[in-house]
Amino acid sequence: MSDADAVTRAAKLIRARAHPHAPHLAIVLGSGLGGIADAVAAPVILPYAELPGFPRSAVAGHENRLVLGTLGGLPVACLQGRVHVYEGAGFAAMAAPIRALRRAGIETLLVTNAAGSLRRAVGPGRLMLIADHINLLPGNPLTGVNNDAFGPRFPSLRDAYDPILRARMRENARRLAIDLAEGTYLAYAGPSFETPAEIRAFRILGADAVGMSTVPEVILARHCGLRVCAISVIANLAEGMAADLPSHAQTLAAAERATGDLARLIAAFCAEDVSDLDHEDTKDTKKPAS
Repeated sequence: MSDADAVTRAAKLIRARAHPHAPHLAIVLGSGLGGIADAVAAPVILPYAELPGFPRSAVAGHENRLVLGTLGGLPVACLQGRVHVYEGAGFAAMAAPIRALRRAGIETLLVTNAAGSLRRAVGPGRLMLIADHINLLPGNPLTGVNNDAFGPRFPSLRDAYDPILRARMRENARRLAIDLAEGTYLAYAGPSFETPAEIRAFRILGADAVGMSTVPEVILARHCGLRVCAISVIANLAEGMAADLPSHAQTLAAAERATGDLARLIAAFCAEDVSDLDHEDTKDTKKPAS
């Protein structure tokens, strides 16, 4: 089966199972953050094994399933699991999920991850809104022959993290009294954690947090015209900044501590989107008579 065929089949299955409301927002849930999908109302669960082209992760904290339903009244699709470059599936491993969800009707992608902080003032358990990224992965998911049906050969990433969506997130965080930092995320291939020297270099480059995901999904999403917002859960201070050694167990523990704030922030974001949709529906019903 070709990649395009896999996308088409997966999108049809998602639309059929999401009936009568096609998902408006897709949420990629990072390591240890899959529990946020527990808040989805009337959930319909699709294991990745049933969705053509959806890769399965072997990393703890990734359940490899798509949860369809509503969150804050908004039709959503939650990806409980992503494949990372270090798992050997290639840079474009998340292409089919992102493109299938686009074909199924989503307009916005909200990406979450667990990351290490390069700022002492932003410690474990905090949330960081991503304003921009630095891609130090040794590749790009758009490498190879471009399929014009999905997007252009040379997409712009100037506003990869949508300024309007970021402003909405900041306002919701202020209203909910959630301490939301903002900064630049650097993607590092892993799976080994960074050295202290690398962390010092990343700080010079302008990074505020470092992780091993997110950038491929963001590039793929912007390529096919999706608006993007992204949030990091700070799992630890990066290597050389704290006495503790970074570990995946530490990542999962920090994600669990931050889940409450992140879930409240996402629910508020979804509720605003519902208001926007209701407003658009009202405008559509008030068309002048011919």
